[in-house]
Amino acid sequence: MSPTTLSAGPEHGHVTFLGAGPGDPGLLTLRAVEALANADVLVAEHEVLDVVRQHARQGVSEVNTDSDPSQEPGPGTGAPQLTVVDGTSTAVAAPAVRDAAHLVMEAARGGRRVVRAVSGDPGLDTYAAEEMLACAAAGVPFEVVPGIASAVGVPAYAGVPLRDAQGADVRFVDARTASDRCWTEVGASDGTVVVSTTLDSVSAAAGELVSAGRKPDTPMTVTVAGTTTRQRTWTATLGTIAQTLKQAKVLPSPDGGRPVIAVVGERSAAAQRDQLAWFESKPLFGWKVLVPRTKEQAASLSDQLRSYGAVPHEVPTIAVEPPRTPQQMERAVKGLVTGRYEWIAFTSVNAVKAVREKFEEYGLDARAFAGIKVAAVGEQTANALIAFGVKPDLVPSGEQSAAGLLEDWPPYDPVFDPIDRVFLPRADIATETLVAGLIELGWEVDDVTAYRTVRASPPPAETREAIKGGGFDAVLFTSSSTVRNLVGIAGKPHNVTVIACIGPATAKTAEEHGLRVDVMAPEPSVHKLAEALADFGAKRRAAALEAGDPVTRPSERRPGARRRRSTT
Repeated sequence: MSPTTLSAGPEHGHVTFLGAGPGDPGLLTLRAVEALANADVLVAEHEVLDVVRQHARQGVSEVNTDSDPSQEPGPGTGAPQLTVVDGTSTAVAAPAVRDAAHLVMEAARGGRRVVRAVSGDPGLDTYAAEEMLACAAAGVPFEVVPGIASAVGVPAYAGVPLRDAQGADVRFVDARTASDRCWTEVGASDGTVVVSTTLDSVSAAAGELVSAGRKPDTPMTVTVAGTTTRQRTWTATLGTIAQTLKQAKVLPSPDGGRPVIAVVGERSAAAQRDQLAWFESKPLFGWKVLVPRTKEQAASLSDQLRSYGAVPHEVPTIAVEPPRTPQQMERAVKGLVTGRYEWIAFTSVNAVKAVREKFEEYGLDARAFAGIKVAAVGEQTANALIAFGVKPDLVPSGEQSAAGLLEDWPPYDPVFDPIDRVFLPRADIATETLVAGLIELGWEVDDVTAYRTVRASPPPAETREAIKGGGFDAVLFTSSSTVRNLVGIAGKPHNVTVIACIGPATAKTAEEHGLRVDVMAPEPSVHKLAEALADFGAKRRAAALEAGDPVTRPSERRPGARRRRSTT
């Protein structure tokens, strides 16, 4: 039953206790996404706010319920720090209020649909259980949407199965609240133990297990930031974990209080982790990759990079503006309606957007394309047309470019083509290749400036510093203009950053700007470019493992280290 059906009137609110999983946004359940989309109020712990907020209503206001951060209690010692996101015009609570149960019930009593989001699964969260009891006592209706528990999801992402063919017993322990009796029981068992603890308390938890009877040479894995691209896993034993973490220079450290999941046991497959660590072994795992394209242009490319384990960071290098003289565009759009054209050819998403905006200005919709053949260059351009309600008649079968379109474009035939004119809405800086090719095929072309491309505003100072200071592991250049514009608005990427270019012309421009090209796509496609970067990352990882070196990201190289030239 959805929250909407339970929120019949202003006096009948409803609460959904929602498990946000261990950190990977992709692990939210479909039911969780539905509840978030219908919520009026979202009460979330800080560590899951970014995971759940993207599925909540847009335009929400925030009321931060934190007290002084310096007074924040340690894990397991105090109430969780919360943020309230209110989707209505009325604030839920004063910033000083920290009682989650009070926040939740006050919102529900006001007729709101409240989602209370917690890390992992609500059934394993002490505070969520207390809040459910408070709702029950107050007569506030609620439901529970389970999430993937950290103690289960993190080992899966670390490549550590909890059970083998022998079906060993599995025990779960929260070291932050475990009693002496609990340690004694798990110490006496020979099954697998999954310990929820913190980075600075791992060694103490290992000591507790040894004191309770476990052998010091029992295998142990420790994973921090599990299921995220910051995940890191160490393999050791109960007796050596302290030394392993010390050698890795993670203890002592300011972030020693970060939650971790440790798996202990002879059958925990710690020895097989090299073969089972599917997540951390992704070719671009943890790489921060700069994508100098707008969010709309970079969407599918960023998704592809994430599938390789990368963290894409989109930085627009161009801004799109209307033409200085709109009359030519206005005449062309009117010509579409009056039957002036046989074809219209779109070479970019921006061209589709420009025509669509002009249609909306005149009160037109996709029906105005009736009787007109439509061509599109590239999958993204075709998808933009489909979203507009127009299915392209022609998409290049080969290279997705003007040349590829001309390869498949039919010559003008006065017998079969009643009209000999093509409408070509394009950018002001477009090349003449397509126009010349269409004329050669016998067509008349109205080459119309639909939009202007100008250099975008500089990115935030933090991004500029990361670009110049080596904070990015790689940058993907998809055209010569992206090279020129990025250098112009943000500066030249640091010499440790891997430079990937879509083709020879773009690579030449990069070299002219003093950049050393490491990766080049085998064909002019943004997706082939991402594949080539992933291949580069995989080879780099394999070389480090073969040499017995730790696998590091390019940004983790020693400053000033000489870069090796390598192209793929």
